[in-house]
Amino acid sequence: MAAKRGLAMKRCVTGFIWLIAGALSCAALGQQPPAAAPATAVPAATPIGSGPYPAIMETAPGLPTHTLYRPADLGATGKLPVVAWGNGACFNTGNSFRWFLSDIASYGYLVIAVGPIVTTLPQFPPESMAPIAPVAASITAQGAMKLPPPATHSSQLIDAINWASAENERRGSPFYHRLDTHDIAVMGQSCGGVQAIEASADPRVRTTMVWNSGLFPQPTAMAGGKTLSKEDLKLLHGPTAYISGDAEDIAFVNANDDFDRIGKLPVLRAYGRGITHGGTYNSRNGGEFAGIAVGWLNWQLKADAHAAKMFVGAECALCVNPHWVVRSKNLH
Repeated sequence: MAAKRGLAMKRCVTGFIWLIAGALSCAALGQQPPAAAPATAVPAATPIGSGPYPAIMETAPGLPTHTLYRPADLGATGKLPVVAWGNGACFNTGNSFRWFLSDIASYGYLVIAVGPIVTTLPQFPPESMAPIAPVAASITAQGAMKLPPPATHSSQLIDAINWASAENERRGSPFYHRLDTHDIAVMGQSCGGVQAIEASADPRVRTTMVWNSGLFPQPTAMAGGKTLSKEDLKLLHGPTAYISGDAEDIAFVNANDDFDRIGKLPVLRAYGRGITHGGTYNSRNGGEFAGIAVGWLNWQLKADAHAAKMFVGAECALCVNPHWVVRSKNLH
C-alpha cells in the first residue's frame, strides 16, 4: 500500500504522467505536492522540469524584452514547437511563471515569455485583485480599469513568434533549423490570457490556451493591445482550451461565457476544484496545470495520440479525474 501511495505522489508531482494514467489527485490522497523553491532561488542555468529534456531559462541577445525556456541540450531533441506566453497581470517579468514554463519546455518546446529575467518577482495575484472574489462578484471590465496600466502588450507575443521564425533561419543561431515554426501556440494567464486571445488572430498560431482568463462582457483594452470585445472570439481559428480554478477564480464566469460563445471551433473548458486564480504555476514542476499544458500541446502540436486521451471522449483522463470538471465542443 505504501508503495502505491509513493507511486501516486510521484505521478502527482510530474503532473502529465499521473493525469494520463488516471491516477488520483494529490487532494484525494490527502497530501500536498512538495513546496517549490522560489523561482529566483534556482540559478537560471540549472536545468529543471519533469520532462525528458530538463530546461534552462535565458535571455537571448537579440530579444532582451523576453525570456526563453528551452531544453538545456538542444541536440537531444527533435525540432521544437514554439510557445509564446503572456504573464498574469501583464507583468513585464519573464521569470514570473518559471516552474510552469520550465516544465513545458522540458518536454521539447521553446517557450518565449514576455518580459526579462528579474531578481525580485512581483506579487501574484496582485493585492488589487485580492481577496479572491466569489463568482457573484467576478471582476468586470470597469473593475479592470482601476488596475495600473499594463506593463506589456499583446503585440509582444507576435514579437516572440517573429523572432523565433527569424532565428530558425539565421545561420549561427543556436536555434538554426531546430525550431518547428509551423507548430506555434500562444498562451497566457489572466491579463496575459487576454493578450493570447488577441494574438491568436495571427494565422501562424495553431492552438491557444487561455489560463484563468476570458474576455469581459464589455469591451476593454486592459491587455495593452486593441480594445477587445466578445466579437473578437470569432478571430480564433484553432483548437482552444480555457483552464481555470473553480468559482473562487475571478476569471471563472468570463471563461465560461467565452466557451459558450465559441461555436464551430474545437474548444475545451476545464476547471480544478479548490484551485483559485493563482493556479498551480508555482508548485514544483508547475503542478497540475503544467501536466494539462503538456498534454494539450503534445496533442495539438506533436499529434500525440496518447496525449489526446487526456481530453477526448467521455472517459478521457481529465474527465474521470474527480478533481476536475470538464466540458468540450467539437473535440475529436
